[in-house]
Amino acid sequence: MSFVVPLYKNHRYPAEIISHCVWLYFRFPLSFREVEEMMLERGVIVSYETIRRWCLKFGQTYANALRRRRPQPGDKWHLDEVFIKITGASKYLWRAVDRDGNVLDILVQSRRDKAAARRFFRRLLTSTGQVPRVVVTDKLKSYGAAHREVMPSVERRSHKGLNNRAENSHQPTRQRERAMKGFRSSGGAQRFLSAFTGISPHFHPHRHLVTAGRHRFEMTVRFTIWDQITDATGMPATA
Repeated sequence: MSFVVPLYKNHRYPAEIISHCVWLYFRFPLSFREVEEMMLERGVIVSYETIRRWCLKFGQTYANALRRRRPQPGDKWHLDEVFIKITGASKYLWRAVDRDGNVLDILVQSRRDKAAARRFFRRLLTSTGQVPRVVVTDKLKSYGAAHREVMPSVERRSHKGLNNRAENSHQPTRQRERAMKGFRSSGGAQRFLSAFTGISPHFHPHRHLVTAGRHRFEMTVRFTIWDQITDATGMPATA
């Protein structure tokens, strides 16, 4: 599989430092200043503002590369929406996951009406390049109306108890939202969460389901993939 190597031209810091800072920020509930302090402890002097720019520039690129490495999503998609506070106003975070809990896409919107549901359905079909066999939603009426317009041939199941995968997928976002003390703008929330949902799950291989040895092996594989997609080891852009 081929992918685009991040462009580090004109950056005076090597790729391994840039990618490590981006990894720290998206992997753990840290502020830019805390990442700056952690790098200083390792003898690397870099300002929190530089780290912020790296995360904005490279975060989504890394997330997209990781998503391309994943297997094709299953044909059963779980959709859900949850409110988030942005400067005191309620917005809605729409999320879709496959049967394994992998995030397919997210979208921050001001409403959860038919137009918002329709917009999310169309975005999903475009971003995945696939049409699911089944979509599972809650009982929000907007889903039904948009479903009939956008994907009428796809089976839709609606039941409160069926959508735990999507609901559980909101938990890491909630944790990060609390650590960040909320988001400052809809655009900022969209940018952060789009990168966050692509990077953070890569380092969560369901630890409770495997032995310690298997977990260490799996994490080694995932760190190797991270080094490859960030070009942190100077490897060629093929894998």
